[in-house]
Amino acid sequence: MSKHPNQALLEHFYTSFQNKDYAGMQACYTDDATFSDEVFHNLDAIQVRAMWEMLIRNGKDLQLEFSKVTADEDTGSAYWEASYTLSATGRKVLNKIKASFEFENGKIKKHVDRFDFYAWARQAFGFTGILLGWTPYFRKKVNSTVMGNLARFMQQK
Repeated sequence: MSKHPNQALLEHFYTSFQNKDYAGMQACYTDDATFSDEVFHNLDAIQVRAMWEMLIRNGKDLQLEFSKVTADEDTGSAYWEASYTLSATGRKVLNKIKASFEFENGKIKKHVDRFDFYAWARQAFGFTGILLGWTPYFRKKVNSTVMGNLARFMQQK
């Protein structure tokens, strides 16, 4: 049985990510795609493309593994793990992520990544993450910081 074209699309997306090929990743999205995860909320297609470029350019030691890629005509999912050093703190992080997708015309229309924010915060911020990582205030602060970083990155392009 051959794999669905949308499964091949997701495998191309994550292989591009592994190879730090942000242009390959960007090409997988529709012109009106959206993305959300625990820190980047409700990004539009322009922001999604810029986010992947920013993360790849800044993620000098980024390593990625992916598995459990499935897809049909409308939806898909994958599991992936990213290992990297968070530049803001210099701390190593292993983030375990469940991704879900919606497709339109052979491209990603909606992409949602889910991970344990508190587990991530403990790794990324150490003692501060242990104390505050579970609070809405800390989540909001992290979101504000990353969105500011993304806006600055986009302005510099």
